[in-house]
Amino acid sequence: MNVRYRVELSQAEREQLNAMLAGGKAAVRKIKRAQILLAADAGARDEDIAAHVGVGESTVYRIKRRFVEGNVEAALSEEPRPGGERKLSGKEEALLVATACAKPPQGRARWTLELLSEKIVELTDHANVSRETVRRRLAENDLKPWRQKMWCIPQVDGTYVARMEDVLDLYAEAADPRHPVVCFDESPTQLIGEVREPVPAKPGQLARYDCEYRRNGTANLFVFLDAHQPWRKVKVTEQRTCRDFAECMRDLVDLHYPRAEKIRVVLDNLSTHTPGALYETFTAPEAHRLLGRLEFHYTPKHASWLNMVEIEIGVLRGQCLDRRIDNAEQLTREIAAWEQQRNAAGARINWMFTTDRARAKLARAYPQTAKKS
Repeated sequence: MNVRYRVELSQAEREQLNAMLAGGKAAVRKIKRAQILLAADAGARDEDIAAHVGVGESTVYRIKRRFVEGNVEAALSEEPRPGGERKLSGKEEALLVATACAKPPQGRARWTLELLSEKIVELTDHANVSRETVRRRLAENDLKPWRQKMWCIPQVDGTYVARMEDVLDLYAEAADPRHPVVCFDESPTQLIGEVREPVPAKPGQLARYDCEYRRNGTANLFVFLDAHQPWRKVKVTEQRTCRDFAECMRDLVDLHYPRAEKIRVVLDNLSTHTPGALYETFTAPEAHRLLGRLEFHYTPKHASWLNMVEIEIGVLRGQCLDRRIDNAEQLTREIAAWEQQRNAAGARINWMFTTDRARAKLARAYPQTAKKS
């Protein structure tokens, strides 16, 4: 075998293979093939190469043959492997997919691989169909009928479209300090304490923390985000009552935007997010004064994704809150530091969804409008 397939690498090929071995990022099988080629180029015998690399002599022979008949890339790549004949024909596979997408048998909550195997045997001439065959064919069609996902399915009607376009039009406006657009929402967060002291990281060892933890209650985060300026504010409270909401709106008017003529607030339809909350908290003249400076713009029901601040809350959780914080005081300090850094960096949400794009992508949501226009 050595006489027939002799490996003679060029200097460039040797450098390529040595660089692959030094990098340590290639697949194990690819690394072994590179080792075989380098050893064969150095004149080692097949049996010695096989023992050193940990493969069979037939593998050494095959890699050398693929190099001689092709090139380095051919020797390093996977050789095509002939597969067995498919158990299910195209029509039978289509039948399997249609069955998996249909309702399960009476008395069963969902399809399983076993139920689908039995059903295909019933509907075709096959004496048996293994669950593995069913699993592979479903995987090829990206189907997992035994899994379900809960989802808020919105009712897209005129009210939905009107509120959506109203919010998108606000985002599309140029920045106006006299009429700022502020996205507002709230999010609860758990206060989690350690039961045992975590072990810090050191060279060669990851930081470790105990799987057991202590619940210390919850806190609520009220989050403000300017849609046109790099500014956000997070207020930590114990609760999220009407009074808390009303006080946030007073902060918005008197502390954060004291010179604005009208503050357009984008918010969801939570029961506390109403003008009435201000009248329940403050005197009538004070509530009237504050509401004279506020203008509420509600997102459609089940469409919180239209509120830009939802993205900011996700950033907050990923950058700051993805750890155990056991008390409200520490939570407030950590969020304040995150907030200051993000404001100083001029971070903004790059909102790309516009009214025109909404009409193009959600044309079915308002077909009458599409026909009239």
